[in-house]
Amino acid sequence: APRLSLDGTWKFRLFDRAITGTSPADDGAGWDDLTVPGHWQLAGAPDSWPYGKPAYTNIQFPIPVNPPHVPEHNPTGEYRRSFTIPTDWRASGRVVLRFEGVDSWFEVSVNGNVLAQSHGSRLPTEIDVTDALRDGDNLLAVRVTQWSAFTYIEDQDQWWLSGIFRNVTLEHRPAGGIGHVNLRADYDHATGLGTLSVTVEGDDSQALTDARISVPELSIDTQPGQAVTVPVQPWSAENPRLYTVTVTVPGHSVTLHAGFRTVAIVDGVFTINGSPVKLYGVNRHEFEPTRGRALTADTMLADVLLMKRHHVNAVRTSHYPPHPHFLDLCDQYGLYVIDEGDFETHGFEFVGWKGNPTDNPTWEPVLVDRMVRMVRRDAHHPAIVIFSLGNEAWTGCNLAAMSQAIRDLDPSRPIHYERDWNTEHVDMYSRMYPNFLEEIAIAHHDEPAIPDANLDAARRAKPFLLCEYAHAMGNGPGGLTDHMDLFDQHPRMMGGFIWEWMDHGIATRAADGSAYYGYGGDFGEELHDGSFIADGLMLPDRTPMPGAFEMAAVYAPISIREQAPGLLTIWNRWAFTSTDTVDLTWSLIADGETVATGLLALDPLTPREKCLVEAADVLGDLMDGGGSRDGAALWFAVTATWAPDHTPAWAPEGFTIGYGQTMLRPSAPLNKPQGGIQGETQEAAVTSTDVGYTVGPVTIDATGHVTSIGGTRVHEARVDAWRAHTENDRVRSRDPHINGARHLGDGEAWEAAGLTRLHESVRSVAIVDDAVVVEARTAGAASDCGFTVRYEWRALDTNTTDLTIHMTPHGQWPGSVARLGWMLALDQAHAGNVAVDWVGQGPGESYPDSTRAARIGRWHDTVDSLQTHYSFPQENGARRGVTQARLNLAAGPLTATAGTVTHGAQTIEGFTLSARPWSDAALHSAQHPCDLQPDGRLWLHFDADVHGVGTATVGPGVLPYASLRPAPTTLRLRLSVA
Repeated sequence: APRLSLDGTWKFRLFDRAITGTSPADDGAGWDDLTVPGHWQLAGAPDSWPYGKPAYTNIQFPIPVNPPHVPEHNPTGEYRRSFTIPTDWRASGRVVLRFEGVDSWFEVSVNGNVLAQSHGSRLPTEIDVTDALRDGDNLLAVRVTQWSAFTYIEDQDQWWLSGIFRNVTLEHRPAGGIGHVNLRADYDHATGLGTLSVTVEGDDSQALTDARISVPELSIDTQPGQAVTVPVQPWSAENPRLYTVTVTVPGHSVTLHAGFRTVAIVDGVFTINGSPVKLYGVNRHEFEPTRGRALTADTMLADVLLMKRHHVNAVRTSHYPPHPHFLDLCDQYGLYVIDEGDFETHGFEFVGWKGNPTDNPTWEPVLVDRMVRMVRRDAHHPAIVIFSLGNEAWTGCNLAAMSQAIRDLDPSRPIHYERDWNTEHVDMYSRMYPNFLEEIAIAHHDEPAIPDANLDAARRAKPFLLCEYAHAMGNGPGGLTDHMDLFDQHPRMMGGFIWEWMDHGIATRAADGSAYYGYGGDFGEELHDGSFIADGLMLPDRTPMPGAFEMAAVYAPISIREQAPGLLTIWNRWAFTSTDTVDLTWSLIADGETVATGLLALDPLTPREKCLVEAADVLGDLMDGGGSRDGAALWFAVTATWAPDHTPAWAPEGFTIGYGQTMLRPSAPLNKPQGGIQGETQEAAVTSTDVGYTVGPVTIDATGHVTSIGGTRVHEARVDAWRAHTENDRVRSRDPHINGARHLGDGEAWEAAGLTRLHESVRSVAIVDDAVVVEARTAGAASDCGFTVRYEWRALDTNTTDLTIHMTPHGQWPGSVARLGWMLALDQAHAGNVAVDWVGQGPGESYPDSTRAARIGRWHDTVDSLQTHYSFPQENGARRGVTQARLNLAAGPLTATAGTVTHGAQTIEGFTLSARPWSDAALHSAQHPCDLQPDGRLWLHFDADVHGVGTATVGPGVLPYASLRPAPTTLRLRLSVA
């Protein structure tokens, strides 16, 4: 049936309260123009805010908690536009006005007559306007309030944004036409048969039995209520096979796309089409930095393609039903969906949950209505495998009615609600951010018991889902591999959803015109939750951050992991797909360069099958020769890509779907060149004067401080043990077993140890055995923690110096240490333009608990490009396992080559490199990326190791294996300016 879009330019005026005195017959002449869909707070973004600014709170209500009442000051938008309908619409049926989404309450009038009021900001509303229409122009008036009683159930950790933010259409409903179609397409994995069942309601909500149901591709031509079983290709996220279904009555047809699949929980395991399926997911709010939740089709497609390209197979629509077009895309490209109800009451936590609508019978009809509208709108989508009642609304009597409403409409899908910890009304046990020990216990069915024995037994028999499990705020999340190993090893574990897909920074400008993405507090809010809105895997412009690359490596469908040195496990993690569509390529890497490569001859792996690959069996004689690279570090790597002609529509040609590597041998130790120094004596390379020392290309003053290297002036050079905090560093972990002795967060521990105020005091300088030896102590005020440091400078020639640093900690340390290594600040104009070439992990940043995306290779970049410009500036850009780094300075190249690196009893391959055009102190104090300005210096860190990143903002902090602790440390570097 035909439809008319009412999207576009409307007349608009904003009032400060809901009772404005403005008549719905006022045509808006002289009012402003406003684009629909859109939010009035973002009408001029990023340059102006004519109708008030956005505001962000995570949990807290920005209005007094007094349900169902709201403040008298209640910004209210009055919308106007005229429209004309075809002359035959009224004569041949009804005319329906459909709103896909309006925040938060609205009233609709046509030609001065109030027709309806509605709510449910992320759900559709249809209004019969037939009798209110007239020939020619008709005036549509819509009044929208920012606050309403329903604000209390839409507290969804997002920007408070108002208005008509989804599409508006006029739709013709022919007399005797179709009002609703219920489609179910089941699949029997044992027989390969699909069963199609379709029921049809007429425009009067009565059953239509004479409609025709047609699926030409399956030769189906049937009537409503008649189940048809035929051989089909099933739908899954791996192979999203869709069939076009047309429902027809005289004068009206509806086209849907059926995906045949069956969702079931079998013996406590989540299955699709009879196979256990793990959900490797993300939580997704709808957002765009200049449009808020008013997404375009292109933006929705960008999200889906990015998810597929980062190996996401599932998305939770946090915390409301998404725009329906997004679900169409999930059907088409293949994503499993948890469709979540438009319901959250988190702000009641601050009043002890008093008056919470979840446990107030008065609210039952409203909450049930939201479930019904969601299911009736969305149930035909095969991508939806779970319905969720909502989020963070605690518990109460209304959960039973909400759950039952879904089951009555659609018993084919399991139901989720995280806070139903006893699982009385849901089909799975779900939690968010349990501490890691608790997560392990749940994986083993060993969680603490429920007092009711029957409930306890029922819950232990259900699968477990982490609806939120890793908080991707800033630099992180760390520890994804630890969670993934639990998911993959334990049948009970359904998988989980990372919080969250993207940062929600709003495009804005500083006073000087600099562009940045604003977060809570940047818009003058009375109450806000700061940068907590910037907690995603993507920047607001959908640029992937390092956490997204790490997630992609962890979620990769072809898992390639080191089993032992020289031995790789290759695991097909698909549930339905063989690797006969995949090419596996091996590589031999010497000092970061690929010296040999070839196809790996393996029989195809069936779904969930593993095999072992021994590097020696593949390489043969190459294993010993190392590609004629004597002394080079050797690595063996395997890459999985789509085979030619098998690349799916969402992936570029040659797209990687799995990668892994194993070290065959470390690099040879740094030794003195054979035959000594060519053409000169050791004494000529190490000289002492009244003002200091020359050690090859390095000058050191009489006090033991380095003043230049290869003609480049040194601003500062000393050991360092602190970094600009990540947002995870700033928060104490929820896991008490991984905190320090005083149960401090990492940043608190560093402050207590004095690491934020380190200074070095030289105790002695002397020439010992042809080396300049500097003894020093490095520590901070108000703490007994510090390091005894010994620098040994030994020249090899006038261009080359070996530096050995011994760091010995002392004092009563309260916890972890941020880094252990050498800081070098060089005077360097335009430091961001300095080219950096390195051999080691890359191309992006890596940390001890975030390494799966890192690959050993030879990489090239600039200092500027080494930075990750997180929405909230913080520690970033570390490259680990670096065996050689060359910096092309203005005075000539400086090369640092790794020698012995030890921390405690551990020997480490290479050092960790960071390079910035600003100091850690400047990075630590910045609030937005535009605050960071180059200071004329190049700040370098050569670290033995660094602390992990964790996910302590919400969830576990840095687990013990990635926590850097004070221990004797040795770092040897060879510095060359040739």
